[in-house]
Amino acid sequence: MSISEIIFFSSFIVFIVGILLLDMLVIDRKAHDVSLKEAGIWTGVWIALSLLFAGFLWFHGDLVHGIENFDDLKIVTEKYASHLNLDENNFEASLQLYREQMTISYITGYLIEKMLSVDNLFVMMMIFTSFAVSKKEYQHVLNWGILGAIVLRCLFIFIGTAVIKRFDWVLFLFGAFLLYSSIKMFFGKDEDENIDVANHPVVKFTSKHFRVFPHFNGDNFFVRAKNIDGNVQITSKKEGGKIFLTPLFVTVIMIEFSDLIFAFDSIPAVFAVSLDPYVVFFSNIFAILGLRAMFFLLAGIVDKFRFLKIGVGFLLLFISVKLLIHKWVEINNIASLIFIISVLVISILLSVIIPKKEDK
Repeated sequence: MSISEIIFFSSFIVFIVGILLLDMLVIDRKAHDVSLKEAGIWTGVWIALSLLFAGFLWFHGDLVHGIENFDDLKIVTEKYASHLNLDENNFEASLQLYREQMTISYITGYLIEKMLSVDNLFVMMMIFTSFAVSKKEYQHVLNWGILGAIVLRCLFIFIGTAVIKRFDWVLFLFGAFLLYSSIKMFFGKDEDENIDVANHPVVKFTSKHFRVFPHFNGDNFFVRAKNIDGNVQITSKKEGGKIFLTPLFVTVIMIEFSDLIFAFDSIPAVFAVSLDPYVVFFSNIFAILGLRAMFFLLAGIVDKFRFLKIGVGFLLLFISVKLLIHKWVEINNIASLIFIISVLVISILLSVIIPKKEDK
């Protein structure tokens, strides 16, 4: 990391953490059941913020890497966009070409992450249903889940970039993995709409190594309790109460675990459109920030868009092919963006035109 990259990245993290704290501690401090209208408004707000950042990259994307002259630009493009044809006699035109490439990569990565997150929403719904979490606590759990997801994505993306830089054949491995994921999505059977909580590995591990309180206690993640005559009851510290995890905290762990699994698909997919870790990180973070609002927006209607999952399968198939042939055939990001938008639109239209038949 250069000094400019450290400063920009630190400023971006401070900005994102500030938004999250404002959202968690001020706007959504009181737990409540999120309405469809509220979810729609916040989805629009997060999309608007994402587009504003795209506008920033279009006009000032060079600030991310601190590009000041043609030599700086050449070094950055050789690392992250070697296919660009720069004109050393026209620095401004070359710089704008790089900014445009950066912006398109960001938007493409953002849309990929949004489409793939639809599958993750199904998993989140199953987790909440299986743990019998109150609807008004969904927001509280998702807030902390998103915060943890940001930390995990940061580690995944920058470690992945370091690995790719040293072993470029890893991109072929990513492609093969995404190809497997797409085939599994096409031909795999739909999983049951619940999770066997008692036998889940994460729950077993947590119960074995930590004290878990048997009941929910409002929006608390931890309580003080002790075993009294065979029953675990809440007590004070003076009465010998020990710290117990509540089922709500175990739910957060499950959400984090599901995002960890989900990241194995989404992050390699975004690397297919850009090798710049900052672009990958920015697109991932803005998509994740809007995930909570999108969850409430789609929770009641996602079953109506039954072709979205098939669309995600085609998206993974396209990205896997792009990664597997990238050494010989370059599919530019404009073509990738057009394909992704087409898949999204066609999936939604088919879902509307060919609705699912109701079981008699």
